[in-house]
This record gives sequence, structure tokens and C-alpha cells, in this order.
Amino acid sequence: MREKALILGAQDIERVLKRISHEILERNKGCGNLVFIGIQKRGIPLAARIAENIKNFEQSQIPVGKLDITFYRDDIGKSIKPEVNITDIPFDIKDKDIILVDDVLFTGRTIRAAMDAIIDLGRPRSVQLVVLIDRGHRELPIRADYVGKNIPTSINELIEVRLKETDSIDKVTICDNK
Repeated sequence: MREKALILGAQDIERVLKRISHEILERNKGCGNLVFIGIQKRGIPLAARIAENIKNFEQSQIPVGKLDITFYRDDIGKSIKPEVNITDIPFDIKDKDIILVDDVLFTGRTIRAAMDAIIDLGRPRSVQLVVLIDRGHRELPIRADYVGKNIPTSINELIEVRLKETDSIDKVTICDNK
């Protein structure tokens, strides 16, 4: 895999997450009914960072949960080797406005699986989607409510998101998938 270009550096990611935090507050008219759920793996630190931004803006703590979608994927048994992680949502999602967070939106299948997993946990009032990068190539009618950056890619390219919490560095790059 060859890195072709840097898309976002550490400061860019921080700036994008602050913008998204403000957009969430504006759209929801505050944070009173919000909960955040990050999709394993990099959605979790992104959700925590956005929740921390909102805490700093509104002086209000928003619950953050971790969602593993492994058993909801529709490609288990194909070329994907499942990596089972932890789902930890220590709060009731009934009638809450869920802010679902992931790093990259691609085909939409991960988000469909996440929504299936959430519905198995309860009936939220709404589910809104935050993605750091939307790279296109949707296979399902899913779109993000909040997008850090749209990066149209070819099918042979990859978006690699690295975060301090998981990779010791903050950066987003576009790479050849060879």
C-alpha cells in the first residue's frame, strides 16, 4: 500500500471535529438528549473527542458508548476475517438522539450493520451519523448527517485514518490499494 497524499493532519482533524461539534449542537438545539456511540475501532476515539468538545462548549457531559458490529456484518465468511471487539453502551438508548460516529463512510454496509445492532439494544428517538471522511461508492442508501471531509476516491484507493488513541498519530491519507 503506497501513500499517495496527506488529506488531513492533526490540526485539520481537530478543526474538523470542532466544526462537527458545533453543527451537532446547532442542529439538535443543544445536547440535552444526545448520546454518542462510536463504531469499533476508530469511531470510538472520534466520538469521545466530539463529546469532549461539546463538554467544553456547553459544560455538559454526554455519554459515549462503544459498538462492535462484527456479528451484524453481511460479509462474515467471505474474505473478511472477523475481529471481535467489545460493545459497551452503559446507558439506555430508548428515546435518545444517538450520534453514531465512524471514521470512513464507504459502501454504507458498516452503518447498516451498526443500525441493526443499535435497534437490537432499544428504540432511539433518532440516529444521526458523523463520519470523518466520506469517500463515496455507496452500495446502500445511507448518507452522513455530518461529514468532516468528502474525498471522492477510485475503487482502487484506500483512505487510511490514523488517530493518536489507536495509532499514536493523527492523520488521514489516501493510498493505492496495491
